[in-house]
Amino acid sequence: MAKLILSMDGLVLKEVPLTKERTTIGRRPHNDIVIDNLAVSGEHAVIVTILNDSFLEDLGSTNGTMVNSQPIKKHFLQNNDMVELGKYKLKFVADSARATSANDFEKTMVLRPGMMPKSAPPAPAPAGASPAGFNPTTTQPQSGSGAAAAPAIAPVAPPMAGGPQAVIQILNGPNAGKELALTKALTTLGRPGVQVAVITRRPQGYFITHVEGATFPVVNGKTLTLEAHALNNHDILELSGTKMEFFFK
Repeated sequence: MAKLILSMDGLVLKEVPLTKERTTIGRRPHNDIVIDNLAVSGEHAVIVTILNDSFLEDLGSTNGTMVNSQPIKKHFLQNNDMVELGKYKLKFVADSARATSANDFEKTMVLRPGMMPKSAPPAPAPAGASPAGFNPTTTQPQSGSGAAAAPAIAPVAPPMAGGPQAVIQILNGPNAGKELALTKALTTLGRPGVQVAVITRRPQGYFITHVEGATFPVVNGKTLTLEAHALNNHDILELSGTKMEFFFK
């Protein structure tokens, strides 16, 4: 389990395990991590944890949030990252399982118009393959750089035991008709820096959660909240102007 180590002037104050999907940080007492200091806003920042991944987001704080001495708005936390809030520091210590979980993640689907060839319609992609017209990159950044790994095709994993295969199909734009089988525990969708959401596979089913961007994903015409939303067969998703259908084969 990942955790935060709160310290000030080199003195460790406490350790906070990231047991919740959303861990709030701020000066007001209702926060999960309360820092009673005027340099910290009432609701300063939040950490969203999905499986083994944790994302830090500044909530429009007065004095901002720093990670490794760099100001951030949203940040994918990596082991030993140092979050700075005024004189206070929060060291992020990743779950040891993260280092071995890379094979349990789907590739990021970056939806970019104009990447499909303009000639004859392409043949249907083989089952489990990454659709043409998508730019897949690994969800796990390279150590120390935060950059995505070189594009690669994810190994095909079997569907959930005892259940049908979940699929996302693009409904509009140049990639219309293309499908992606949700074979991994976590699939990231969207345009980094614009709008990003993740679909996670849990024992109860599939859930979509907003990760990045001022605009939230839309499911069946309804804008999502910060909470994870359970997906049902034939739900229509809209993300970064792209419409997709979630269904089971």
